Amino acid sequence: MAVQDRERPEAGAIARELPSGFLPPARYRDLPEPRRFRQIFGASIILTATAIGSGEFVLWPYITSQVGLVLMWTAVLGFFMQYILNMEIERYTLATGETAVTGFTRIWPPLGVLITVIAIIPNLWPGWATGAATIVTYVAGAGSPVPIAIVAMVAIGSALTLSKVVYKTVERVEMVLVGGIAVFLVVALFVGTGLSDWAAFGASFAHVGQLPPMEEVGGVAALLGAIAFAGAGGGNNLVQSNWVRDKRMGMGRFMPRVTSPFTGAEEAAAGTGHMFLDNDDNRRRWKGWWKVANVEQFGTFFLLGCGTLVIMSVLAYATVFGRPLPEDDFDFIKAEGEVFGQNFGPWFQMALWCAGAIALFSTQLGIMDWVSRLTADTVKVTFFRDSTKVTESRVYFAVIWLMIVAGSAILLSGTDQPLALILISSSAGGVVMFLYSMLLIVTNRRFLPRVIRLGGWRLVMMCVAVVFYGYFSVALLIDQF
Repeated sequence: MAVQDRERPEAGAIARELPSGFLPPARYRDLPEPRRFRQIFGASIILTATAIGSGEFVLWPYITSQVGLVLMWTAVLGFFMQYILNMEIERYTLATGETAVTGFTRIWPPLGVLITVIAIIPNLWPGWATGAATIVTYVAGAGSPVPIAIVAMVAIGSALTLSKVVYKTVERVEMVLVGGIAVFLVVALFVGTGLSDWAAFGASFAHVGQLPPMEEVGGVAALLGAIAFAGAGGGNNLVQSNWVRDKRMGMGRFMPRVTSPFTGAEEAAAGTGHMFLDNDDNRRRWKGWWKVANVEQFGTFFLLGCGTLVIMSVLAYATVFGRPLPEDDFDFIKAEGEVFGQNFGPWFQMALWCAGAIALFSTQLGIMDWVSRLTADTVKVTFFRDSTKVTESRVYFAVIWLMIVAGSAILLSGTDQPLALILISSSAGGVVMFLYSMLLIVTNRRFLPRVIRLGGWRLVMMCVAVVFYGYFSVALLIDQF
């Protein structure tokens, strides 16, 4: 017994589970006590907001306008797999305080940089700001989307730059925006759809395992993008780590947060983390954290997000399916609103367009935040972890304004079709998901205490995700090259 006691690690000792060949070693410390649901509610709201404005409001209604509801099985399956993916991302962060990308960097430093670069490049295309601006012109009856989109991005950048704690600002704004969208969905559910439309939705699950011809859904890129963005999609899911950490969940309580260099107190420390001691108290705390995190993610992300996708798709089926529409065009949203206006009155037409503009604006806000967070965390941990001048906050705001400049340049160059821009981002996002699904299996099987490692049915679902996203990623590469 005495020998066993001497071998048992103590607080402050180097954690043996996390490899330290490329990053500083983590040290043991106790998990904080779990918090109640109402205290951590909102940890997934930014992820949900970005999901609503991409796949839920644009890509899936677009596909439904082309082929009906036959692909709903892939949407629901994709959403559930993203719930599993998100919880594996949260598992690593709750246990260590580090982001999942930092975990990838512990395997091999170029991995974190590679995942970050692949995730960032497609999102320099400001498809969501352009989409929101396009819908604003529908509401106004005139106007050019490009200057509206640029002004929207500058407004977002300014608001984030002046926020004392950025996460709190983004969460509060997204809460209001998602709340407004939810009100519209409840009204639309009763006003814009009928029993026959929902019967068609139920019947669509008879097509499980079947795919329509690619040309009918806009090509492989459109299908992969829709499946990847049945949920948040791409590198977006990885930043659930950062939001959980800034929400002070699990070991994230001990990590630095992104603050404004003008109005907040900057923290220079890199986001390398800790590991909890394997004892009875910490096992009890872990069970509490894992339970409340699952409930919050399932309710906020899966139920709200998937419900939004289904309602928007059924609305598209009830209004514009079977009608002649221009291919690869954003005009199906305009046509959907006009049909609503004819059937239910001009107020409902405006309600749809306003909800769409809000949804896409919320997505652009979320994307600018998550891309900057992902980049800042990776750059700080990989290249500047000992620097007091290069802080995560400063890198974050540099990336924010780089995205604004790059996005504005792209729009001013003439590339301003919102659906095309969104397809570029979303299809590339599917490839990213294929890569990091495999890496999450490695980190959560090898780097965590045995008692909390990925296993059982969740491991099976992670393997399914690898095959699922891998199949469509390979199909996209074959189609393109």
